[in-house]
Amino acid sequence: MIPTLRPKLELLSPPLLEKILGEAFLILEREGLVFENEEARKIFLAAGMAVDDDTGRVRLTRKIVEDSLASTPSSVTLYDRSGESAFLVGGDEVHFDPGSGGIRVLDHRTRRERPPVTEDLVILGRLTDALPNLHFQSTSLVTSDVPQIIGDSYRVYLNLLFSAKPIVTGTFRVEGFGPMRDLLAAVRGGTDELRRKPLAIFDACPSPPLKWSRLTSQSLIDCARAGIPSELISMGMTGAASPATITGTLVQHVVENLAGLVLCQLARPGAPVIFGGSPSSFDMRKGTTPMGAVETMMIDLAYAQIGKALGLPTHAYMALSDAKTNDSQAGYETGIGAVLAALAGINVVSGPGMLDYESAISFEKLVIDDEICGMAYRLIEGIAQREDPIAEHLFRAFDPGLNFLTLPHTRKWYKLEHRLSTLPDRDNYDAWEAAGAKTLDERASDRIREILEKTPARLPAPGLVEDLGRIIGEDARHNGIATLPALEI
Repeated sequence: MIPTLRPKLELLSPPLLEKILGEAFLILEREGLVFENEEARKIFLAAGMAVDDDTGRVRLTRKIVEDSLASTPSSVTLYDRSGESAFLVGGDEVHFDPGSGGIRVLDHRTRRERPPVTEDLVILGRLTDALPNLHFQSTSLVTSDVPQIIGDSYRVYLNLLFSAKPIVTGTFRVEGFGPMRDLLAAVRGGTDELRRKPLAIFDACPSPPLKWSRLTSQSLIDCARAGIPSELISMGMTGAASPATITGTLVQHVVENLAGLVLCQLARPGAPVIFGGSPSSFDMRKGTTPMGAVETMMIDLAYAQIGKALGLPTHAYMALSDAKTNDSQAGYETGIGAVLAALAGINVVSGPGMLDYESAISFEKLVIDDEICGMAYRLIEGIAQREDPIAEHLFRAFDPGLNFLTLPHTRKWYKLEHRLSTLPDRDNYDAWEAAGAKTLDERASDRIREILEKTPARLPAPGLVEDLGRIIGEDARHNGIATLPALEI
C-alpha cells in the first residue's frame, strides 16, 4: 500500500524562522524581561542570571535558554478523569477545546449576551463531554453567582463533576492554585499520581511587552513543581502591545514564551511546557483585537511552526470568531481557523464556542463548531489507499448498467471514507422546508436539548463527589463564603 500523505501547512521559510529566533535570543540576553515576582527573580539569580531587583529586569543567556529547551519534554500526555484515556500533546496531534475565560454567555432565547451563572457551566460541561470532536474541556465561563475570590477553584470543581475530559484552565489569583491542585489531586488519588497522569493544563500569560507578572510567574513555578503542564500564552497586539509587523510580533512572542519556559525549567527541570499564545492583529480603526482576522491566524500558525522547530508542544486560540451571533462571519472565521490549525498540526486548539473577541460563549456555536472540528480532523486524515488494486478490478467486464450502490465494495468502505454528519442540512429544498425550514442555529439548539435530555451526566463515583465537595466547601469557608449554588448531582 502507498503511505497516506498528511496535508501540512507552514508559513515561515527556514531562513526567516532562524532570523526570528536569532533576534529573540539577542533580546533575551541584551534587554531581558521584567519579572515582578520576587521568588522568580531569586530563582534566576541562583542560576547565575543578571537580575536587577530595582526594575525587576532579568537577562537570560543563550546557554540557559538552550539548556532549558533541552530539558523540556517534546510532548505531554494528558489523561481523563478515569486515568484510562490518554491524549498525546505533541508531534502533529490536534486536540480542540472550548476557549476559556468568557465573561458572558450568548442566550439563544433572547439573542443577547448575559453574565453566566452556575447552571451555564453545568450545561457547558455536559455538552463538551458529549461532543466527540472536543477532546478537552476548559474553564470557559466566569460565573457571576459565585464570588470571584474562589472562582478559579469553583470552575475546576464543576469541570471535574460534569465532564470526564482533561481540562484547560488557569488561575487569576496566586492563592487560587492550591485548592485547584487539591481538587485535581483528589481525582487522581494524590499529588504523585497527578504528576504521573496530568489531568489539566494551566494557562499563564505574560504582560506585553516583555513582562511576567507576579501572578503568572507564580503559576509557572507552582505548576512546574506540581508536574502540571504550563501553557505559555503570549498576547502581542500588532502595533499596540507588540511591533506592527507580523515578524516583529513573532520575535516578541518567542522572547516572552522562552523566558517563561526557562523559569519553569529552573523551578523543576523536566517540567512540561506548551508553547502557545493568544496574540492578535490590532484593529486601529476600532481599537479591537480581532481573533478571526487572517493576520491573527498567520501569527498563530507561524509561532506554532517556531514552537515545533524548538521541539515543543504547541497551542493557539483558533476556531473562534469575533461575531456577536451565529451568523456567516462566525462560520467562516471559525471554519478557516479550525482547518488552518489542523493543517499546521497545532496540538491544543482553544476556541470552539467562542464569540466576541474571546469574551462570550454560545452553546449553539459549540455544537456547530464540533462539526467543524470533525471536518478538520477528516481533512488531516488525508486520502488513503483502501485496497490494492485501487479500483481497476471494479471495472473488469464493464457493464454500462453498473450500480455502485449494490457493490460489497461500497458497503465495506463508504462509512470509513465519509463523515455522516446530521447537523448540517443535506436535504433538498422541499424536504428542508417540510422539516420546518430551520436554520443551523435552530438545529444546534435542538441538538443541545437532545443531548441534555438523553445523555446523562457522567458524574464521578459518589465518594469522589463527596471529596470534591469537601475541598470546594473548605475553600469557600476559608474565604468567608457560607453557601454555594445548589447542584443536582
